Amino acid sequence: MGVKGKKAMVKRLKKGSSQLSAEKSGKNESADFLPLEGGPGRKLPKSEIQESSATVLYIGRIPHGFYENEMEAFFRQFGTIKRLRIARNKKTGKSKHFGFMEFESPEVAKIVAECMHNYLMFEHMLQVHLIPPERVHPKLWKGANRRKEPLDWVQMERKQHNKERTLEEHKKLVEGILKRDKRRRKKIEAAGIDYECPEIVGGDQPAAKKIRFEEE
Repeated sequence: MGVKGKKAMVKRLKKGSSQLSAEKSGKNESADFLPLEGGPGRKLPKSEIQESSATVLYIGRIPHGFYENEMEAFFRQFGTIKRLRIARNKKTGKSKHFGFMEFESPEVAKIVAECMHNYLMFEHMLQVHLIPPERVHPKLWKGANRRKEPLDWVQMERKQHNKERTLEEHKKLVEGILKRDKRRRKKIEAAGIDYECPEIVGGDQPAAKKIRFEEE
């Protein structure tokens, strides 16, 4: 047998051994892929699927009027809510249109994030995202159980209008009224409107009375 015959025999033996190994591996389990360099099929390593433990949701683009009581009543259909907080302005108490919600079950929180993301509500597309536990701030739930009542602006304006003013404050108030009346008269004259504006009577009388009282 010559050199060429020996080389051909070695190739056939290698080919047969590779086919046998492939058949043996195929009997146990099917291969995921075949390597480019040839040889038996290989199985990919199994990766463990990590279950999410996030229970806190970020909810953005909250529409006007959809506040704590309304949100709790709406999202209660998915599962038990542990805590709920809407970010509000510290001075006015108005909603900042985003908030946070915590469910008891991570599975429920995941379902809510999938179902309610980009959900159209009162012409607003809700933005709902899961927050990983390591990214939940310790002070996130500060003031979560408190319901801030809206401010009574009518009562505040009434109190501001009826408060007792000093002499300097009263003078400043009268000067502002007279300046605005003067600008109003100039605009009417510039427009060519024949209108006789009523005079402001008694503007300086309270101030004059106070001055005379202090002199006495």
